[in-house]
Amino acid sequence: MAHPLQTPASPAAVARRSNRPDLASDAIRTAREDLAACFRMAARNGFEEGICNHFSAVVPGHDDLFLVNPYGRAFREITASQLLICDFGGNVLDGDGEPEATAFFIHAEVHRRVPRARVALHTHMPYATALSMTEGPPLVWAGQTALKFYGRTAVDEDYNGLALDATEGARIAGAVGDADIIFMKHHGVMVLAPTIAEAWDDLYYLERAAEVQVLAMSTGRAVLPVDPAIAQAAYDQMREGDAESARLHLAALRRQLDAEEPQYRH
Repeated sequence: MAHPLQTPASPAAVARRSNRPDLASDAIRTAREDLAACFRMAARNGFEEGICNHFSAVVPGHDDLFLVNPYGRAFREITASQLLICDFGGNVLDGDGEPEATAFFIHAEVHRRVPRARVALHTHMPYATALSMTEGPPLVWAGQTALKFYGRTAVDEDYNGLALDATEGARIAGAVGDADIIFMKHHGVMVLAPTIAEAWDDLYYLERAAEVQVLAMSTGRAVLPVDPAIAQAAYDQMREGDAESARLHLAALRRQLDAEEPQYRH
């Protein structure tokens, strides 16, 4: 299912790598470790799918570069130093290997065309993906956890197969609009956020919200949405201090990994 990105090393690309900027700052190292922690915890929570799916983050201090996982590695294997740094042309400036093709064509276009999306986490996690396959809006705003995403979602209705060229990535980026969460019909989901912590927090709670909705739907009884006024009020309550809650959530998962599988930092 996964495809390597075929990018012949042009003289310009070779020159750029040999004259690359300093990519060893403390901020970049922290971003590497935070993103690696998210890969590991995503695997623990059943969000991964083989060697497919991708997490990316704009490199601190370099708006034209992004971190992304290399082709051929499962989420549970990822370490901080294995993450690639790529430019929007597909050139790898730091790291061994290349990005998976759909990772590059989706994530490069999202970061290029949606600058507020400093982080993009794309998965086929089962419950959210199941809702992308159903008729109508994916979330019905019936569970409290789902209300964290009230008014923040979009749906890409036009599934066109694998994203193996820049035009498909651009189309997906265009479907995002003002949303932070995009359900990609028949495909999966992508979470966009200004920080790695906020992206992880949304990814985790999105799957939890989808899980309880699928369980409720499986009873065969009507799933009752929350009154819109109450839904909006609950959303406002949840979003107050959400960035700090997300920071603490990421810190908590890093403490768990530090104790149980500290190699993610390497």
